[in-house]
Amino acid sequence: MLSELHVRNLALIERADVEFTKGFNVLTGETGAGKSIIIGSVTIALGGRVPKDIIRKGAEYAYIELIFTADDKEQVRRLMEKDVKPDEDGTVIISKKIMPSRSLSKINDETVTAGKLREITGLLIDIHGQHEHQSLLYKSKHLEILDRFQEKKSHILKENIADTYREYIRLKERQDSFQLDEEVRLREMDFLRFEIDEIENAQLKEGEEEELTSRYRLFSHGKKITESLSAADTIVNNQQIGRALKEIESVTSYDDRLILIRDQLFDVEAILNDINHEITSYMDDVSFDESEYEQLEERLDQIHNLEAKYGKSLDLIFKNLDEKKNKLEELENYNLLKQKTEKDIHIIEDKLDDQCGQLSYLRKKTAKELSEKIKKGLTDLNFMDVAFDLDFTKLNHYTANGYDEAEFVLSTNPGEPLKPLSSVASGGEMSRIMLAVKSVLADSDEIPTLIFDEIDTGISGRTAQKVSEKISMIAGSHQVICITHLPQIAAMADSHYEIKKTSDGEKTTTSIYQLKKREIVEELARLLGGAKITDTVLENAREMKRLADTTKNHKL
Repeated sequence: MLSELHVRNLALIERADVEFTKGFNVLTGETGAGKSIIIGSVTIALGGRVPKDIIRKGAEYAYIELIFTADDKEQVRRLMEKDVKPDEDGTVIISKKIMPSRSLSKINDETVTAGKLREITGLLIDIHGQHEHQSLLYKSKHLEILDRFQEKKSHILKENIADTYREYIRLKERQDSFQLDEEVRLREMDFLRFEIDEIENAQLKEGEEEELTSRYRLFSHGKKITESLSAADTIVNNQQIGRALKEIESVTSYDDRLILIRDQLFDVEAILNDINHEITSYMDDVSFDESEYEQLEERLDQIHNLEAKYGKSLDLIFKNLDEKKNKLEELENYNLLKQKTEKDIHIIEDKLDDQCGQLSYLRKKTAKELSEKIKKGLTDLNFMDVAFDLDFTKLNHYTANGYDEAEFVLSTNPGEPLKPLSSVASGGEMSRIMLAVKSVLADSDEIPTLIFDEIDTGISGRTAQKVSEKISMIAGSHQVICITHLPQIAAMADSHYEIKKTSDGEKTTTSIYQLKKREIVEELARLLGGAKITDTVLENAREMKRLADTTKNHKL
């Protein structure tokens, strides 16, 4: 569940700290107080779009922090699969720092990408925004809802279909490549043979280029090396260390200290002799032959030309060679491979058709269960004599999601035929239909927190009461956070928060705080009576809260 929300310098919010509770959390406030900013901050922290100028005027950055508590073993396991490890208390902290030029998201102090963030938050929370019910106008959303409802039954089959579909597309792309004109095919084969021969005839060897480059560098500076070595040899030979040694040796008997000098001269003579030997050996071994130099240059040019044409290294050239041989083999066996590919496509189509058929059967079977549950949910939300179903159409092609297209159809009046939602449902009805869908999905959903942002749009009276009872029922097994302007819904809250906007003439600030029992009644009275709150309105508010608590406790 979402345990805490901390916001700094976001739009009108200078500072907001909220501790949410289990069950049903309600947020209310005057129009324009900033209710949308509170939910908007959660959406932004979870990877949503960051609006321009969202940083509070005068602040260097905005900061949002969400603290979740994962106390379900299955949820912890799924988080661990995504490389997110809750602490010992099951805490997962998601934060977002918004700066003028960029934003930075973190999970448990580890910086994450937007994609990774969406993967994680999808396991923690589900946000239903003010206009999300409009997504029910799109048929693709309907099939998504059905698959979400039956995810445990079909997820392995859907993964298999996706794998088979990828192989199917690969084969279709290969089939498209078998469209060469015979003259073009022969010309391409000739060119491939030429390229293969050019590489193979070069007889390239691993490490050859490095060895040749080293020798070429040596040959390029051969004259300079020879001159320097000859001069060094002359200097070493002219040191006359032997003569100095004889002079010192002749007087060592007069002073023992001269023995040390003599020994050092011995060492110097030995070192110089070694150096002389090395110089002589080096000059004997290295011959700077002009013809060999030209051969080296020619071979290196050949290697460099091949690298320019076929790859920047020998490994890439050899890889390119293998690819060209495979391509040549394909062209030489063009007709046989074309026939084999067509046969493989028929086999994969049969497999894909079978898998899609299994998924379609499962979907249609589950759709009856889902439709009945949504229909019951709609009845609970004051839809009288409603009929609801999911209408299937088979596509004329395969997709990674099967070959089904599905659409919710509805009739709100007896005797009227079922029609697509977009043609029969009003805005207020759409919000109730989405609530019915959410309540059904909540039974099978492992997402612990649901946020409803003004899902009560376009409803009032008895219908509002029904909506409040439905949300309260969902809150029996999920944490629900709801922004509302209806007293019937607010009265059902387990925790009630008020969002207020204040101004001191110089700056405007939005704040949020949890209401106490007396304050809850006063806020309900404001929602009931508007600007002027009389004793009668206050008494009505107390009665509404008392009845809501009774209804809620009875439901529990």
